[in-house]
Amino acid sequence: MLLASLLFASMSVCIKFASTHFNSFEIVAYRGLVGVIFLLGFTRLRGVSLATSVPMMHFWRSVVGVIALTTWFYAIAMLPLATAMTLNYMSSVWIATFLLGGAILLQGRNAPIRQQSPLFLTVLAGFAGVAMMLRPTLNDDQIVGALLGLVSGIFSAFAYLQVAGLSRAGEPESRTVFYFSVGAVITGGLGMLFVGANAWSWPSALWLLPIGLLAVLGQLCMTRAYARGATMVVANLQYSGIVFAGIYGIVFFGDVLPLLGWAGMALIIVSGIAATALRARAVPHAPAEEH
Repeated sequence: MLLASLLFASMSVCIKFASTHFNSFEIVAYRGLVGVIFLLGFTRLRGVSLATSVPMMHFWRSVVGVIALTTWFYAIAMLPLATAMTLNYMSSVWIATFLLGGAILLQGRNAPIRQQSPLFLTVLAGFAGVAMMLRPTLNDDQIVGALLGLVSGIFSAFAYLQVAGLSRAGEPESRTVFYFSVGAVITGGLGMLFVGANAWSWPSALWLLPIGLLAVLGQLCMTRAYARGATMVVANLQYSGIVFAGIYGIVFFGDVLPLLGWAGMALIIVSGIAATALRARAVPHAPAEEH
């Protein structure tokens, strides 16, 4: 998850440069297209078949993922960027809430609340660190945007849980990411029919290649993390993307991080370490299925 977060943060830097030349749907479509081409070669090289026995699971993973992506883009358009990102990163809080709530509903009093509660608190602490770094704001006329941001976070949580479900069904990471990339191409292409497309110009079009490669590699890492790791710990470590993005902002764009932001960065790092340590101490050799 740490590697995935670094790759996604690097992709965001490329998107920042490319967004002056391409609209959001173009970036989604080209990002997915690069992923499809890469994975066609990757799966062929590794002898992985793209045929699946659970097509509907892939379909729903693509649907919820596309909804999350689309609502996030609309939230970015209607809200300050920091607010949109904070609402999207609530996905980790939703994941932890769904897992804890599901355990209570299914197991009642026998649910391992005492074991799960500290992990849940580390997720909340990590989210507090995100809010401290991004310092979101919201005006009265931005309620619709805020609701879309919340929807993006909820559907992102559904998508990540669906990824874990696909792994338990025996689907390899490359196949899962391939079908999501296909969904991105279709969604981006349909969006381009309505909002149009920009003519390619060089060298600005070259940004599309690293965006696609970083996205597909990040998706592969993220999918493996949710497939093989403890879900709450992975959800917490996902916050590290904000830390990497903050460092990129300072290095490449001259951003200035106030003391509260540095404290939030430290809180994210400490909460991630705490979640990892708590999980290791509770279940030293837990198999991937025990989320």
